[in-house]
Amino acid sequence: MALTGALYLYKVPIESLVYSRLLFVPPTQASALDAESLVARAREAEPGKVVRFVAPPQAGHSAEVGIRTAEGAISVYLDPASGQVLGRLRDDLKLMEVIKQVHSLAIAGTVANHWIEVVAGWAIVLVVSGTFLWWPRGQSGGVCSLRGRPAQRTWWRDLHAVTGIAAAAAILFLAVTGMPWSAFWGAQFGRLTNEWGVGLPRYLFGPAPQSSLPLASLGEVPWALTQARLPLSAPHADHATVTPPAETAEAEVTAPAIGLNEAQRIYARLGLPAGTPVSLPDGPRGAYTAMLFPDDARAQRVVHLDRYSGAVIADVGYPQYGVAGRLTEWGVNLHTGRQFGWGNQLVMLAGCLAIVALAVSAAVMWWKRRPRGRLAAPPRRAGDRAAWSAIAAAVLLGLIYPLLGASMLLALLVDTAVPSRWHERFGL
Repeated sequence: MALTGALYLYKVPIESLVYSRLLFVPPTQASALDAESLVARAREAEPGKVVRFVAPPQAGHSAEVGIRTAEGAISVYLDPASGQVLGRLRDDLKLMEVIKQVHSLAIAGTVANHWIEVVAGWAIVLVVSGTFLWWPRGQSGGVCSLRGRPAQRTWWRDLHAVTGIAAAAAILFLAVTGMPWSAFWGAQFGRLTNEWGVGLPRYLFGPAPQSSLPLASLGEVPWALTQARLPLSAPHADHATVTPPAETAEAEVTAPAIGLNEAQRIYARLGLPAGTPVSLPDGPRGAYTAMLFPDDARAQRVVHLDRYSGAVIADVGYPQYGVAGRLTEWGVNLHTGRQFGWGNQLVMLAGCLAIVALAVSAAVMWWKRRPRGRLAAPPRRAGDRAAWSAIAAAVLLGLIYPLLGASMLLALLVDTAVPSRWHERFGL
């Protein structure tokens, strides 16, 4: 998690380097082709259903067309001036998407994805309990400086303690802000905050009907909107005053659609910058959806347009989120190093590197302090009262994060079930 997280902090520069031939084009004085012409060129090269269009964010950048095929979701990159196809990539095989899937263990399936919550929970426990163990209690060595030499266990203990306390806040922040995206706790947190009116507002789309598809089916969405449903377009001429039933059949739809070019012009008038990804309507009731993810969470914006009238069905952003939604979006942007630029990235990178150093130093400490000749836990020090405070904190965290608590109970159950002779023989 630390290594993949460190890489993901630099998503934009890494992708710009790895995929430079697809993302950039030579500067030219020629005018760019319109969106529909670029989409047509992309479909000629990659037959399938067009689901996404991303205009060049600025001169010298390519256009991107997302196409759903039997092979999967494909991104086709084109020179916006000539319409030449620069290349294609499967969305799920893009380098940073793979790193993201590894980071969340989603690459290994739903069950493995739940383990991320357990790991993040234990990271919180280790920071809290480690702070108790670091607390000076009258000592001076190993608090802010290293004693001994690398060959000695004391040096590794001090390295672990000093690194841990220096990075404790960053590690705790990374673990806590990652929890809203977890498979179990994150979903329940999102549901409860929405029900309490502090996450996603209930009045989000007003009286407009909603589909059965979640907004998240379009890809990456703001956390506050992960449980929102896609709104529907009204295919009747009098859509402005009459809301048709959600089950309107495709055969009943006769109204002309505005088209992608007009949708792009409307988004420009609404102030969305060039390069904002636009998802195309899926079916006769689908709507155009533009999602803006700037570095500043306060400028996030999701705008849905009726595909027939071009009317704004919903324009939702940071100001409409509840307090939990706002705090979480800030946390996510800080977590990914985007909110405050390179300074934010460096702090989060330091936290990731500290986790690696802590893991290595912990393994070396355990090896040096293990019972001689056995692969067992180091003996507990007599009269270590600080351990009780750490245990109390761990129990509290286990109640807050149920999967973490379940893993604690499982560990306790296994430890209790191990026969006493195994404890004596293997030091378990």
